[in-house]
Formats: sequence, structure tokens, C-alpha cells
Amino acid sequence: MITPIHTLLLIVFGAWAVGMAVWRTGRRLRFFLHMLQLEGYKPGAYAASVSHHAPDTFARPSHAVGGILLVASVIWPEPLVLLPLWGLAFASSRRYRRDRPKKPFAPTARMKRLMVGAAVIDLAFAAGAAVLAPGGPLSAGLLALFTADLLAPAAVYLAAVVLAPVERAVHRSFIRQAKAHLAGRPDLRMVAITGSYGKTSVKFAIRDILAQRYPVLATPGSFNTPMGICRVVNTMLADDHRWLVLEMGIRHKGDIAELCDIARPHIAVITSIGVAHLETMGSIDAIAEEKGSLLRYVQPGGRAVLNLDDPRVAALAGPANAHLAPLTVSARGNPDADLRAEDVAYTAEGVTFTVHSKPGNTADPDPKPETVAFTSRLLGEHNILNILLALGVGQLAGLSLRQMRHAVARMQPVPHRLELRHENGQHVLDDAFNSNPVGARSAVDVLSRFTSGKRVVITPGMVELGGREADENREWGTYMADKVDAVVLVGPERTRPIAEGLRAGGFPDAHIHPVRTLFDARDWLARHTGPGDTILYENDLPDQYTEAAP
Repeated sequence: MITPIHTLLLIVFGAWAVGMAVWRTGRRLRFFLHMLQLEGYKPGAYAASVSHHAPDTFARPSHAVGGILLVASVIWPEPLVLLPLWGLAFASSRRYRRDRPKKPFAPTARMKRLMVGAAVIDLAFAAGAAVLAPGGPLSAGLLALFTADLLAPAAVYLAAVVLAPVERAVHRSFIRQAKAHLAGRPDLRMVAITGSYGKTSVKFAIRDILAQRYPVLATPGSFNTPMGICRVVNTMLADDHRWLVLEMGIRHKGDIAELCDIARPHIAVITSIGVAHLETMGSIDAIAEEKGSLLRYVQPGGRAVLNLDDPRVAALAGPANAHLAPLTVSARGNPDADLRAEDVAYTAEGVTFTVHSKPGNTADPDPKPETVAFTSRLLGEHNILNILLALGVGQLAGLSLRQMRHAVARMQPVPHRLELRHENGQHVLDDAFNSNPVGARSAVDVLSRFTSGKRVVITPGMVELGGREADENREWGTYMADKVDAVVLVGPERTRPIAEGLRAGGFPDAHIHPVRTLFDARDWLARHTGPGDTILYENDLPDQYTEAAP
């Protein structure tokens, strides 16, 4: 006999089970939608990320428990037992919470369309499962909840595929608007920067230098995609701007052509060609070809600024691009460079160096060689190169080294790119934005110059390096072995190569501390560091790389 207590318990346990399952499914949908956003809304890249980087996110231990309970619901359909167990199984969503992600979930108009689409598809999955359920109502209900939760990542993928024609139409509209806006601005000069490392820092350095004489607009943050550039042109570009400084990122072949179809630069800057995005590009030669293709889109009469210290970039200064009269720079004193740095002196608070300029590569009708001493608060050898590239653009815009010296002295670090802070008596080197082999070594070199206390590195390692990833992380571990005092590795599995490299370099095993999350790393810091110590945060991986709890 069904009593009022029995009915009340059914209502309570049913609401608990459904509430937990729906809440967790919502968390999963948001998590995978964020992953899609981080992968540039590309369904193929998203699918690869799910399958290669975070397979533990698709099927969790809770799904195994849910499968057992589904079988039980057919054999022994007792709701007063199965419903509370179901609620417990799906109560945890720790894997899908946001712990200060590097690129937070952005509820853009496109994302809102995808959210609706994914939710509708996931509901369709659930409804289909309920219809096909082999048992009674309890089994059908649980199978619907189970299916919606398990297939949330598939619903996101299908939503991206189904809505792709709509998004292409929206994009074409934004691109037409941006191109028309730029076509109506013959007075506007554009600089485009690409490279494996340093794009954003160079962009802001160019902005600061040009702003001494001209109204300048630079794309904010890492707005280096077609829609990012369109948004800047369509909503931020004002009539009084005379220079537009654009960052152009790549992850796939043809990305540069797509960006330059919107905005063809008057000055092209190539910072470096390295193994960043090797995973999506396939080979270093493919990366070099894609980055170098920027020079093909420079407007007639335009120029290029190239890094002579990088052999692959230096090769682009050859006869094939002689019409661009490339201005070359060297942070290592190469005498063949048009701008070279010498007499470099590092401190824990900045750097001083002398820049030598050859005549003949500026907008000045009577250019003369210059030798000017510079001081900068930017840290690391790589920032000397970034400054030189910006100085090259400044020269092409008609500024002398002496005029640019003051702008360099005032430059502030780009947030999370080897940014020095002082917190609670400690020095904090924040290099969390995006790690690469060149920047990671430079950051460790800067850390090694702090001698007031322990030198600690917190890192999840480098990613998107394809087949080179383990080797690059291992080599970095060996490189830092004699320069730091403790290393906290975030993600024991992913950072295993770093630990191997540290041990190979003679680093004490007792000073290697693997932890699962950044929060665990901060707990370790609170217990083991104090005033005078220096902490380097090297990289901060987005959610698709996070290791799940066991």
C-alpha cells in the first residue's frame, strides 16, 4: 500500500535525482561549449580536443555507476532505493566547474545560439532514449537523464555543425562591413603582426611607440581572429585614428589569407617561427609557410620588419621579398641587422641596452645612423627583441630612436606575460598567459636573477607542440635544473616529462612537487614559501587540458 510518507519520499528522492542530473548535465553542456569556444568554434578541432586532450571529460566514473543503476532499474525497479543513489552518483560536477580559466566563457550572441541548439539536441537525445527504454517509467526516466548527461559533448558538436551555415552568413555580414569600413579609410595605415611567439607584446609596444605622434588603435588582448578583427574595425575604429595595429594568429593553414582578406597591411611584422601550434599545423615547415604568407598580402609600396635572429624568419628577407625592403632587427647584436641591440645588462627589475641603427630604412628623407641607450621595465631577452621590432615599425613611421626612447622607458608589461608583482613580501613573476620554449627559458633566466630567497616555478607545462611536446617539456626541465630551488608541477601526468628533465639535470627529487590543480599549488606555496621568495607562474592551461580528479 502506498502511504503518504511513501509518496512524499518518492517526490523528494525524485526531485533530488532529477535536480542533480539536470544540474550536472547543464554543467557539462557549458563546459563543452566553452571548450568549443576555446577551439575557435571549429567542430573538428573541438572533436580532436575532446578525444585527445580530455578523454576523461566524456565518460566519468559516475556514468559507470549510472549504467549499473540502469540495469538495476530493469531488474528491480525500486524507486525509493534507486532514485537517491542516482542523485548521489550525479551530484558531483567538480570536473566541470570554472577555476579562474585563462579565457573565461564568453556568452556572445553566437554562443547563445549554440547554447539553445545544444540544449535542444540534448533534449532530443533524452527523449529518444526514453522511448527506447526497455523497462517501465522509472527505467525510461533514468535512461533519459543518463543519455542527456553522457551525450552532452556530442550535442555541442552537432549544434556547431548544424548552425555552421547560419554562422557563416553572420560572419560574411561582419566581414563585408569591416572591409567596407577599411575601404573608406585611405588615410589609415595598418600594421599586421604574426609569429609563433611575442605577437601581443610586440603589438602593444608598437602601439605605445606610434602613439607618441599619431592616434593609434591596437586590437585588445588576443583579438587575432577574423571575428575579433572585424569587431575592432566595426565598433572601435574612429575617424581620427591614423594607425591600426593588428595581431594575426594562426592555428590552421589558410588563416593568414582569411585575415588579410579583411585587412591588408602596409607594414608586416614577423616575430618568430617556432613549434607553437605544431599540433594543428603538422610541421614546422607548414608553420613557416603560413607565417611567411603574410608578406604576400602587404599592400603595394609596403614594408616588412623581420627578426634576423630567427633563421626561418631571416630567410624571408631574401630576394623573393626584396620589393618590401625588409627592415631587420637583432637582439643578439648581429651586425647585418638594420637595428641591433648591444651592451645588454639585466637586473631583477628590468634591462638596459644600446640600439645601433643603420641608415636607409626609415621614412626620414635624410636618415642618419643612430646609437641610443634604452632602459625598459620589461623583463627577459625576448622582450628586447619585441622592443626592437616595435622600433623598426616606428622608424618606418618616421620616428627616430631618440624620439622612441621615452616610450620604451614607459612601457608596462602586458598582463600575464612575465609581469612582475610584489605580494605579501614575495616577488611574483606572472608568465601565465601562454608558454612556449623560447619564453619559458627566458622566464627561468629572469627568475634565476632573484637571489633574496627561494626561487619556485609553478607550471602545467607547454602544450600544442604536437609530437615535440614531451621532448620540449623534458628539455625545459633540464634547462631549469640548476636555476631554481623548487618546482611545483600542476597535473602529474601531463608534467611527467618536465620531472624527467629535472632529474636528468641533477635536480633533487625532493624539490619536485606534483599537484593536481592550481589551487593545490597555492596551498603548497602557503605552507612552504615566505617573504623574500620569488614565484614564477609559467603557463596556465585552459580547461580542455585540465586533468580530472581520479
